Amino acid sequence: MWYNNILETIGNTPLVKLNNVTEGIEATVLAKIESNNPGNSIKDRMALKMIEDAENSGALKPGGTIIEGTSGNTGMGLAMAAIIKGYKCIFTSTDKQSKEKFDALRAFGAEVIVCPTDVDPEDPRSYYSVSSRLEREVPNSWKPNQYDNLSNTQAHYEQTGPEIWKQTEGKITHLVVGVGTGGTISGAGKYLKEQNPDIKVWGVDTYGSVFKKYKETGEFDKNEIYPYITEGIGEDFLPQNVNFDVIDGFEKVTDKDAAVMTRDIALKEGIFAGNSAGAAVAGLLQLKHHFKPEDVVVVIFVDHGSRYMGKMFNKEWMMERGFLENETITEITK
Repeated sequence: MWYNNILETIGNTPLVKLNNVTEGIEATVLAKIESNNPGNSIKDRMALKMIEDAENSGALKPGGTIIEGTSGNTGMGLAMAAIIKGYKCIFTSTDKQSKEKFDALRAFGAEVIVCPTDVDPEDPRSYYSVSSRLEREVPNSWKPNQYDNLSNTQAHYEQTGPEIWKQTEGKITHLVVGVGTGGTISGAGKYLKEQNPDIKVWGVDTYGSVFKKYKETGEFDKNEIYPYITEGIGEDFLPQNVNFDVIDGFEKVTDKDAAVMTRDIALKEGIFAGNSAGAAVAGLLQLKHHFKPEDVVVVIFVDHGSRYMGKMFNKEWMMERGFLENETITEITK
């Protein structure tokens, strides 16, 4: 058997039991390894879905230019699909993202514009605003807007949720997902709760993000917003793809705990996963009093560790931020 193009290999990623980073949790914990997608992240799913829906509606026309604000992974999925389907790509991103992500996007022929992180979404310099301005200026262009485009949620309702249900033989009791655009948790969570309303859906948030307080109080508190290091989760606004009715609760994780756990997943499980996977497992450990021995907990590992070589997997970077104790680097001399 063969595939007609690389896009046909998206999905059907493995579910792998975690054995060592889940110390103290008696439940069965399974990681959905989304780095097995061809673009090495879960975002391949929704990137293709957004493009296909835009083609069907006429919003994206032949030979068009896709313009999107992205932290890297969605851009990779869009760029990969654009190559197969004959589109150009221009991406805006923030200066907190890893250099590896930008290099990967450029390797797929995309133009990348780096914008400052520490500005309001409405600021004309923000990566949201710059992408919107470019959409107005560039002829025959289309902006997917992954945050508010509900094709994002739909991709996970149609694919990720059913895969998890089938792979666990309907035994899943909890879903734990880092929340950024909200598409994964809202789509997969909605599908799973339709199969079994007792399934609990937990979102992992970061300090500096508005999600947890908004879920608990209904208040959008700008005082919650400040810069953070963790990539791929948290937001300073409320994307339409975050369905708070599907999410039972949020757990916040510190930058340090997320970064250290990202390294531990590689060292203790042999799984090379990205920063949001570290945050998700750290959140899982903070939630461990919710889990019983007979429970089956699924945690989403969104992307691949190779995107973080200059950050979480770089000892000097970790030590500069106080995330690792000083370690002696042994040099062998003649």
